[in-house]
Amino acid sequence: MMAPFYKYGLFNDEVSLIIAFVIGIGFGFFLERGGFGSGRLLAAQFYFTDMRVFKVMFTAIVTSMMGIYYLSYLGLVDINLIYYGNTYLMPDMLGGLILGIGFVIGGYCPGTSGVALATGRIDAIFYTMGGFFGIFVFGEIYPLIEGFMNGNNLGLVNLPQFFGINYGLVLFAVILIAIGGFALAEWGEKLMASKRKAEV
Repeated sequence: MMAPFYKYGLFNDEVSLIIAFVIGIGFGFFLERGGFGSGRLLAAQFYFTDMRVFKVMFTAIVTSMMGIYYLSYLGLVDINLIYYGNTYLMPDMLGGLILGIGFVIGGYCPGTSGVALATGRIDAIFYTMGGFFGIFVFGEIYPLIEGFMNGNNLGLVNLPQFFGINYGLVLFAVILIAIGGFALAEWGEKLMASKRKAEV
């Protein structure tokens, strides 16, 4: 049997919604248990005081990439049927920049704000309200920026296709980046800890 199961018609829309709901509940639960519902802990990444969220996320990224790659290699997953949207280069880059600024200021991304909201954190309530306000503003000004939003459309393209290289090479590069990121995170944590001790 090959995955993704939904693409091969192995279950219908109703079953897919139930599965998505269960996966979403599980994902939110483990995010909260991992500390991703704390704005302070998330913001600590930008100050190099506690890098556990960075380490958990990068570990999850590398693990999922390895899983998909090797399952594809074994013929259990058709990697070409995994869904992702079109790449709009400049709009995507601007959106990423805005998301990053919001992350630094508020301490949450959209997913983690949902986790924090579910646990009743007051800052997450205001952050989520801000998110809905941003959606409203975007909807109102969309006719004015529609040309930009639909520009630089590269279509359905991923990193291996964009750079014209093998999937395995991209995976290897991400693993190297992860190792370097973990080393930098450890160094940053130790540096900030030593600074705090010196100030005391």
